[in-house]
Amino acid sequence: MKPKLFIDTNIMLDLLGERIPYYEPIARIASMADKGKVTIVASSLSYATVNYFLTKFESSEKAKEKLRKFKIISKICSLDETIIEKGLNSNFPDFKDSLQYFSALKSRCNILLTRNAKDFKLSEIPVMTSTEYLLCLKKTT
Repeated sequence: MKPKLFIDTNIMLDLLGERIPYYEPIARIASMADKGKVTIVASSLSYATVNYFLTKFESSEKAKEKLRKFKIISKICSLDETIIEKGLNSNFPDFKDSLQYFSALKSRCNILLTRNAKDFKLSEIPVMTSTEYLLCLKKTT
């Protein structure tokens, strides 16, 4: 079974904003998704947030084009009433993080990629950075 990776907003922004030094590891993972070796999933919430930040530094059309390309290699998990309800009633200190987490669970992801692992201490699935994920792959091959 191929890995199903949930991409937190900060990781998606690292990729589409080409943020150094975080870009290279997530770009490698995106390439793996493009080749069908992994499935990557992002929340619809992340699309809106990433678009907002990208348009601070580039044109709206360029930001949308990056999102269109990302959509080709990823799946989108929509927010629904159940996820909102779970987030509102969770013990997560940050509501947005709870929405990301419950989106990952709903999508049946087996790993959550983020740069803020401390925000997901309550996670039932492994939480790691893009670099940590790539290092895990090296250990298993």
